[in-house]
Amino acid sequence: MDLKPMRCESCAIRNRAVCGVLSESEITKMNAISRPKFVAAGQTIMADHEPTEFFANIINGVIKLTKMLSDGRQQIVGLLFAPDFVGRAYSAESKYFAEAASDVELCTFPRYEFEKLMAAHPGLEHRMFEKTLDELDACREWMLLLGRKSAEEKVSSFLLMIAERTQNIGCAHSDEVNFVQFDLPLTRADIADYLGLTIETVSRQITRLKTRGIITMKGNREIAIPDVNLLRQVADQELF
Repeated sequence: MDLKPMRCESCAIRNRAVCGVLSESEITKMNAISRPKFVAAGQTIMADHEPTEFFANIINGVIKLTKMLSDGRQQIVGLLFAPDFVGRAYSAESKYFAEAASDVELCTFPRYEFEKLMAAHPGLEHRMFEKTLDELDACREWMLLLGRKSAEEKVSSFLLMIAERTQNIGCAHSDEVNFVQFDLPLTRADIADYLGLTIETVSRQITRLKTRGIITMKGNREIAIPDVNLLRQVADQELF
């Protein structure tokens, strides 16, 4: 559903989003075409091979990107967090399914209007190029994880990614620098799909991390990491 228009100066992620490079006058133009939108968990935001009607900055929440194989199987190919950008500029159609993994707040921009702004403001186009390179680096890191890491390293790396993105967006955490707490944005089945593991293996590795005191859990989704550096060591196979 659409929300009431939000002024750019009150945006929590403005300085870290693609629009963070714009001047005040340019922000005014961006604000004129933007529209906040709320998407409930489980709802589709963009569909594979459908015309691209809008792009968006993520204000809050997590989006999962998926591709569907010809036999109906689904593969999760990425996760997006605030302040990530949703959609591919200069593309007539979406290249994946974008689904709200949690409740999501977006700041949306009509495709053609946003592309006009990019053409008129080189700083915005440069920021989009930087974001594209960041996504490329992340894909290469994920290729390494899927191809070379053990099950323990995969699950630890996944939790580390969530923890680091949680810290970046300023979600709930204590005054201790290394303590992070968050709700898992994916089910065990989705995590298994994302990591190329079975559900049983994911559950076994999470239980092992709990037993070792590297994570604590409340229910099935709420996770606390007492020491992010310790989790990082497990993810990088530096702890034996």
